[in-house]
Amino acid sequence: FENKEWGYGDADPKTFNPSDFNAEQIVKAAKAGGLKGIILVAKHHDGFALWPTKTTDYNITKSPFRNGKGDLVKEVELAARKHGLKFGVYCSPWDRNNAKYGTADYLKIYQAQLKELYSNYGELFMSWHDGANGGDGFYGGAKEKRSIDNTTYYDWKNTWQITRTMQPMTNIFSDVGLDVRWVGNEYGFAADTSWATFTPMPPKGVNVAVPGQANYPESPMGIRDGKYWMPAECDVPLRGGWFYHANEKPKSVETLMDLYFKSVGRGAGLDLGLAPDTRGQLHNDDVENLKAFGDILKKTFSVNLAQGAVLTASNTRGKTYAVNLLLDRNKKTYWATADKIHKAEITIDFKKHTTFDVISLQEYIPLGQRIDSFSIEVFENNTWKQVFAGASIGAKRLVKLNGAISANKLRIKLSAPVALTLCEIGVYKLAE
Repeated sequence: FENKEWGYGDADPKTFNPSDFNAEQIVKAAKAGGLKGIILVAKHHDGFALWPTKTTDYNITKSPFRNGKGDLVKEVELAARKHGLKFGVYCSPWDRNNAKYGTADYLKIYQAQLKELYSNYGELFMSWHDGANGGDGFYGGAKEKRSIDNTTYYDWKNTWQITRTMQPMTNIFSDVGLDVRWVGNEYGFAADTSWATFTPMPPKGVNVAVPGQANYPESPMGIRDGKYWMPAECDVPLRGGWFYHANEKPKSVETLMDLYFKSVGRGAGLDLGLAPDTRGQLHNDDVENLKAFGDILKKTFSVNLAQGAVLTASNTRGKTYAVNLLLDRNKKTYWATADKIHKAEITIDFKKHTTFDVISLQEYIPLGQRIDSFSIEVFENNTWKQVFAGASIGAKRLVKLNGAISANKLRIKLSAPVALTLCEIGVYKLAE
């Protein structure tokens, strides 16, 4: 409503007045785009709460929305659950409106806000926290700059213990996890080699790693022998910014597909920022691009060209871990090699020339991310030709080849420091 990315915290609550808010329109558009969950910005840095919080008067009940009786967080939660999407929340720790920000009293307010969100909106799949830590703001009329020590002020250890206690199944996202790490950029991509393990470390001169103080250069790739299982999440707005600006346009379907392969296709999550307009709905251009994006994903991955092919492996641990389990659409079954076999090949014989340009590989994650080298070859002119080589696979690796290939055989070479496992394999043709 202010045409800003970061509100100063001084806007009249009556400014918030969507003319035709429709949570279902937003949720249905997200679902059509292939998204699996909604993380709602319940409070951004301006401090305005979109639920009837008891912690501050700067909230939705002071706006004209639903005649002062609205709860936008509840409306989005109910719409998400109705349409089968998971629901999570983001509540900014920085609050440019609150007069007590920068004092010990504010921490109690912030923790109380989290408790309200954890108590009244069902099971959450994500509690999302960023690294914005103080600066200039309204602060109850003081209109000044306030600095805090972000290594101690929010008391993250005890604050996140509230999450663990009240929402034990919730993933905690931040620069340093605890469960999901920020990828280190807002462009929507992970590194080509992407490890799900990570060890948060502070930058030089800082004692502890916290949101806003972390080893960001290592975030896109992760750390091969990292201390924690902490896969990356790649966040990027659908439009130019995180909030709606009429002069911006949504990303094209081609760009969204590229981002998908560079995030989900590298074992990370894709967090696509959706920005409702002043009506409280997504612009029609956004809705159309999301649907087109979702349609291409569905069409591309609806037919696994490896189904019906003959799979063979250079080594198999036994019948319980047979290579044909890679095509059973069951992530709980998997192919594995014997303990001492750390290199192996899997051959897919299509029995006829088959055209494809996408290969999907998935490791059996309960046994960890093991594979650290792989290559893909096709059989052409009576010889094997390498068409791709990489390092990490993880929960999912989508390899998009440089153009479609027609071949009757495909071979995947794998290497790891321990026995190899894969749970699923797929071969696809990218939909037009």
